[in-house]
Amino acid sequence: MAGSYRMCVCFTRKFKVTEAGPPPDVKEAFFKYTDGGTHMSAEQLWRFLVEVQGDGDVSIADAEKIVEQVLQKMHHIAKFTRHTLTLDDFHRYLFSADLNPPIRDQVHQDMTKPLSHYFIYTGHNSYLTGNQLSSDCSDVPIMKALKRGVRVIELDIWPNSTKDNVDVLHGRTLTAPVELITCLKCIKEYAFSSSPYPVIITLEDHLTPDLQVKVAQVMITETFGDMLYCPECECLEELPSPEELKYRIIISTKPPKEYLKAESGKDKGNKSQREKDSDDDTWGKEPLDLVSDQEDGDVSDTDTSEDSDNESQQPGVSAYKRLIAIHAGKPRGGLKEALKVDPNKVRRLSLSEQALEKASENHGTDVIRFTQKNVLRVYPKGTRFNSSNYKPLIGWTHGAQMVAFNMQGYGRFLWLMNGMFRSNGGCGFVKKPDFLMKVGPHGEVFNPRTKLPVKKSLKVKVYMGDGWHLDFKSTHFDLYSPPDFYTRVGIAGVPGDVIMKKTKIKEDNWTPVWDEEFTFQLTVPELALLRIEVHEYDMSEKDDFAGQTCLPVSELIPGIHAVPLFDRKGEKLNSSRLLMRFEFVQD
Repeated sequence: MAGSYRMCVCFTRKFKVTEAGPPPDVKEAFFKYTDGGTHMSAEQLWRFLVEVQGDGDVSIADAEKIVEQVLQKMHHIAKFTRHTLTLDDFHRYLFSADLNPPIRDQVHQDMTKPLSHYFIYTGHNSYLTGNQLSSDCSDVPIMKALKRGVRVIELDIWPNSTKDNVDVLHGRTLTAPVELITCLKCIKEYAFSSSPYPVIITLEDHLTPDLQVKVAQVMITETFGDMLYCPECECLEELPSPEELKYRIIISTKPPKEYLKAESGKDKGNKSQREKDSDDDTWGKEPLDLVSDQEDGDVSDTDTSEDSDNESQQPGVSAYKRLIAIHAGKPRGGLKEALKVDPNKVRRLSLSEQALEKASENHGTDVIRFTQKNVLRVYPKGTRFNSSNYKPLIGWTHGAQMVAFNMQGYGRFLWLMNGMFRSNGGCGFVKKPDFLMKVGPHGEVFNPRTKLPVKKSLKVKVYMGDGWHLDFKSTHFDLYSPPDFYTRVGIAGVPGDVIMKKTKIKEDNWTPVWDEEFTFQLTVPELALLRIEVHEYDMSEKDDFAGQTCLPVSELIPGIHAVPLFDRKGEKLNSSRLLMRFEFVQD
């Protein structure tokens, strides 16, 4: 492929996209395992996969299948004439994101523990198409989230304008509503399109008792039928496991009586406040929030002091209560009281991102003790009207299962969220590290504020990149010449592990070769994410974005692998990818 770049009225520079050859490490590996030969047999490839790529489960039959796939993909006809790989075939195999990915795509973690033992891919206001104040409500973002693997869908339910039906909308805003039944049917259709593990529907309920009965008896029960998980007892002592709940729908909300109390105090707490997002984080600046809107969840998760027990006057409400598998809400008495663990029942507590930050400073070990048995949901503060997100690592470090994100949002924090849930085959449930679930002989638990020693080091080598000329127009990055690419590589994780580094800039090249190695020391590798971004250097303006990905460090396969890149919205680019090597060194 050739690209033309106009230099002036009468002169045009032409550049040809040339394929970069195998880097020295690839050549060295090929000649080592072929004993200096020109062709690699399936048995030689098998030795390479076991010794360099660390794949102890691969068989010679698997290696034969890989050889066949490579030849079929690269040559089509050659598969009938030979059964060995040339150096170029070997390089192309290593550089194939389909054949040689950096992480596994199968579920491989123990899925038989209670739900509280897992991080769960969680959406916030899952029905919004855009910002929090004026965008349309729709079932389309719900469908997209479920297809991506999200396992927790949040719906805010309100009486419609005539008070005889139920709408989903972001209350006290200009968002255009969508009918609840439309959202429920969408969830039923797409719930298990990407994962067999359960979908949890969290309801922010603003309904009258008669509409609660209608939701329970007509909408939820009739829509989901046997898919619906209804616990036999009113309050569970322990949550079931993802394995037990395969292909089931779970409802999580506050029991009706608590809603009546919360609604009566709603107006007291609905103050407006001006607040800015933090813009000093290491991921780059988040846009400033200009308008405030108190999050409904701030109020709905707090009981007021009023005591209005009307449930006995509403016999149908008990049908609604029976559907609730994970009870939400918290007792009176502030955060310390809310974090107390009841040995006889599990519940869900919701905290805003600011409330979690305060809790982590003052009650960090209490939060972890709570999340060992119960469910903690963290949600974006109400001032994120533009659907931006926040740092998810604070929640994960404290064991929060539901770190709720605006999936229709954007930015580096959402890239981290997507990266975390590439773990465990992308099934939407990631088992929490053992240290978050461990209890010492005197009841002690992990303290996130403790400074920890380096546990292991990760060596990352960035060899080269390719594919941008297929995904972008020749003048996308620069009108006058081919792009000047560089790669940023770093770690997101606990504060002591956070760092970013970058390669040199390779000028005028669609297929840049960097061949640079970086070492990252990790104190908590279990929660570390490898951040990778490619940018195009621009001397006069802001550098152009050319792709990104985040990969869970604990899932990285050692050896040389092709790393596919994604766009800003998290959609996979068709061809753009990097060739990289990963190596772990125990400290």
